[in-house]
Amino acid sequence: MDVKKQDNLPQVKIGILGGTGLYEIEGIKELKEVHLETPFGVPSDAFIVGVLEGKKVAFLSRHGRGHSILPSEINYRANIYGFKMLGVEQIISVNSAGSLKEEIKPKDIVFADQFYDRTRRKNTFFGEGAVGHISFAKPVCPDLSTFMFNTGKKLNLHVHKGGTYICIEGPSFSTKAESHIYRSWGCSVIGMTSATEAKLAREAEICYATMSLVTDYDVWHEEEESVSVELILENLKQNIHNAKALIKEAISEFPTDLSRKCPCAQALKNAIVTRGNLIPMKTKENLRLLIEKYIDL
Repeated sequence: MDVKKQDNLPQVKIGILGGTGLYEIEGIKELKEVHLETPFGVPSDAFIVGVLEGKKVAFLSRHGRGHSILPSEINYRANIYGFKMLGVEQIISVNSAGSLKEEIKPKDIVFADQFYDRTRRKNTFFGEGAVGHISFAKPVCPDLSTFMFNTGKKLNLHVHKGGTYICIEGPSFSTKAESHIYRSWGCSVIGMTSATEAKLAREAEICYATMSLVTDYDVWHEEEESVSVELILENLKQNIHNAKALIKEAISEFPTDLSRKCPCAQALKNAIVTRGNLIPMKTKENLRLLIEKYIDL
C-alpha cells in the first residue's frame, strides 16, 4: 500500500490510544472518523479526530469499538503507523492493569517507566531486508510520562510514578504461581498491550507514555477477590472518569508547538544498520514515514 495515495489526511500532534468511550470526553468538538490503510494492514478501528481544549487530538480504540479484538490479535503495527500517518508526535496510552504491589490499589493510576515483555507477537516495523536496532533502555518518554503524572497529582488523583509493567500474551489472566513470580521479580502492574505499543512507538519516533488504570490485585492477594471480568469492568468504569479528567487537563496544558527535547524524536538516528542501497524498494516504501530522514529513498 502506497501511503502517498492517502492525501488530505488531517494532521494531529496528540494521539490517545485506549478503549471505547475515551473519545466521549465532555467538551470534545468537531468529531470526524478517519479510516486508514497502512503498509502493515488496517488499524483496529477508525481514528476519531476532534478538538479538545482547543487542540486537535486523535483517538483510537485498540480493541475496536465493542471490544472485539483480542490483545494477541491487535494489529499493533497498523495502529502505531496510522498515528504516524496523521502526524502524531505524542501518544498517551490508556489501559487497564492488575496490581502486583500492596501499595498500588484498585482504582489507582500508574505511569510505568519499564517493561518486562513476555509476549510473542510482531513488535517491530523492521524486517524484509531492513534491520534496525532501537535503544530501549528507557522505554517510555520521560518528559511525557512525568507531565502526565504531575497532571494527575495536580488533580489530587491516586497516581504512581514509575514501576515495571509486565506484558503477558493473554487472553487468560495469570495463575497464582505466575502472579507470585512476577511479584518476586519486582513488577508493579500486569497487562497485555503496552510493551508492544511502546516498542513500535519508539521505532516510529513518537513519544509514548502509558497510563495504567488499576482494576484489581491480580490473583496473588489472598484477602481480595480474585480477578474476574466483572470486577475489572466495574473498577474500570469508576476509574475511566478520572482518566478522562486527567486527559482533558493534560491536553489543556500541552504547549502549542509541542517541541520535543527528548530522545524519542531521533530514536532511529544511527539505529538502521542496513545500507540504504541494499534495502528492497518495497520495504523502503513501507517504511517511508519512518526512515525518510535517514535513508535515501
